Parts: sequence; structure tokens; C-alpha cells
Amino acid sequence: MLEKINSVLCGAILPITLLIFGIYFIIKLKGFFILHPIKTVKQVFSGKGGAASLCVALSGTLGVGNIVGVASAIISGGAGAVFWMIMSAFIAMSLKYAEVFLAIKYRRVSERGYIGGAPYYINDGLSEKYGVNGKIFAMIFAFLCILNSLSTGNLVQINAVSSSLPMQKSIFCFIFALCVLIIVIGGGKRIRSTCTVMIPILTFSYIFISLYIIISNYRHLGGVFEMIFEEAFSFRSAVSGFCGYGIASAMRYGISRGLLSNEAGCGTSPCAHAESENDAHSQGCFGILEVFIDTTVLCTLTALVILLSGTSSTDAMEAVSSSFESFLGDFGRYFIIISCLLFAFATVICQYYYAKRSLDFITKRRWANILLSVIFVSVCALCAFIPMGAVWQISDLVIALMAILNIIFLFVLWR
Repeated sequence: MLEKINSVLCGAILPITLLIFGIYFIIKLKGFFILHPIKTVKQVFSGKGGAASLCVALSGTLGVGNIVGVASAIISGGAGAVFWMIMSAFIAMSLKYAEVFLAIKYRRVSERGYIGGAPYYINDGLSEKYGVNGKIFAMIFAFLCILNSLSTGNLVQINAVSSSLPMQKSIFCFIFALCVLIIVIGGGKRIRSTCTVMIPILTFSYIFISLYIIISNYRHLGGVFEMIFEEAFSFRSAVSGFCGYGIASAMRYGISRGLLSNEAGCGTSPCAHAESENDAHSQGCFGILEVFIDTTVLCTLTALVILLSGTSSTDAMEAVSSSFESFLGDFGRYFIIISCLLFAFATVICQYYYAKRSLDFITKRRWANILLSVIFVSVCALCAFIPMGAVWQISDLVIALMAILNIIFLFVLWR
């Protein structure tokens, strides 16, 4: 039942929603980030204090979606999924800018500094612009954000990493949960400082290693790009008929896995961006950079390495690790395992941060925050005993609902 709902939501409604409203915002913004990329980059670096917020936001997006999610998209949707993943990212950049802009515009000042995000601009924006009480919609979104943090931002990340480690899964999940607990006990300050240190190192290392493989095998790039474009518009079965067929599945898995990776339009990362000292436009440009680094750069590099290797594995994690191993030997496999582990850890602690901020919007009662912490860490520890097939389905559903709801309110508040 859930699979049928997701096939409609992720296979038709979500891609169409992203396409229509993404193009709408590109037109509304006069495509400044496409027509004037250098000026946009200068705007990013002219801002004040936005880099730390970008690192936190990237922690929430740079996870197994950039590695395992890309492999999953190729396995299920063929090489053509890579094309739709990249195209959706360029369109989604306008949505990311819009949501970050609104997060800055409608943020509030607390004793700890700025707070904001989708629940805040949904609630305050509707009230200010239309005199409508939007709290019920904001609370629904906040609840979905908490659910997303527990599924996509927790279970999916840990399961993907644990499946590749030579360690009993239950033991790994317990150790992972303990490490998460140590960080989250320190609150938002410790989470932000951890992400600010980890993400730049992880990102540059992954880019360097991937580029080394791609440049070393540049002679085969022509055939890879030909395969990507051919399968992106093909009505024949993708990847020998496994799991999906032609353009429909290429679009579905390319867009849904791209969205799983960069979360543009989902309304999650504006929570981190809202705490920047930047003005709305400058921080909005940081949002565009976030999508570019996440999907246009990292996801594309992962996809090219996988396609260059010619792996036939139908397990996403094995497909990635075997691809890097085919070029770099044992170092390649260990590099992917460590990268996934650290990216996943950064994502999990960041997603806890999003869940806590969402819960703060619903209620600031101390017992509720303690309960969230207990549930979140317990889910980490119990990941080994939770069926992941259902979790992936729930993740796709929640992300689709969040994106559709958030995009509708972006449109309403920008009119």
C-alpha cells in the first residue's frame, strides 16, 4: 500500500511539483544564480557568519544519500537517473534560496540568538501576509520534520553504514548511539562546532579522491556520459530490467534520491541557516551553494565513479565500495566505509538538531525535549532490529509530504 502511494507521490506528484514551482521561482528570481554565477559566489563570500550555518546545513544533507543514495538511484532507475538528479538540483536551487530567504525574514530572536525555519515562516508568514492563523500547518510540518529526522536522518544513515562494517550490527548501533549521545548532550553549540570541523575535511577529501579516479580514467568518460543521456530519455528497461523501467523510473529515482540528498524544498536546512547573522539574500546564496556542493558536485562524482567501474552489484553500499575498490584496491573500500561512517554521524547529529528545533516550536516543555533525546538515541541503538524496507518507504513518503507542503507555502508567501 505504502509503495503504491510513494509511486504516485514520488513518481508523479513530487517531480511535477518540483519542476513547476522550481521554474516559477527561477523566473521570480530572474535566474540570477544561473545568469550571474560569479556574482552569486561573490555574494556568498561577502556575507557575515554564514559559513558555520552552511556547515551545519551540509551536515544534514551530506550523508549516505550522496554515496549510497546515488548508487540506489542508478540501480533502480538506471544511469539516466543521474541526469534527472542533476537537473532537479539546478531547479531546486531556486527553492532552496526561497526557503532560506524566508527563514531569515521570519526568524525570531531568543536568549540563545536567532531561531527560525519552515514552521516559523509558515506560521508568522501566513499571519503577517494574510492575517491567517497558520499554526496548525506549521505544527504538522514540525511533526513531519521530527519523523524525517528519525527515519531518513537516523535509521537510513546508520543502516547503510552498519551493513558494510565487519562488526555485529547490534554492537555497532550501540556504539554509534553512545557517540551521538555524547554530542547531543552538549546541545546546539557542540553540534555546530562538531559539524564545522568535520564537514570541510570530509567534503574536500571525498572530492579529491573521486576526482583522482575520474581523471585517471578520463578516456572512458565519453561512454559514461553517452549512457547517462541515452537512458535518461529511454523507454527501454533500465539496468537490465532490475527494479525500474526507462524514463519514468529514471525521473522518479533520480529526483527522489537527489531530494533525499540535498533536501531542497523540504524545509529542513532553513532551521540551520536561520541562525546566521547574514541578511536574507546573502544567506539564500549560501543555500544555493549548499545544493551545488551536495548534488551537482558530490552526487555527480559518486555516480561517475560507479558508472566508470561498470559494477553490476544490486546492493547500493556494495556497489559504491566495490567501485572505489576496483580503482584503489583495499584503500578504496576502506575510504568509502570511513567516509560513509563520518558523513552519517554528521547527518545524524544535525538531524537531531532539526528535530529539537521543530519540537521547540511545538512545545518548549523540558520533559518533551528529554523524551525526544531518549527516543532519538534509542532509535540509533535499536536500528539493527528495525526492518529497513519499511523505513525507506516511510522516508520517501515523509520527504515527499514535507516538500509538497513546504513548496506550497513558499509559493503562497512569495506571491
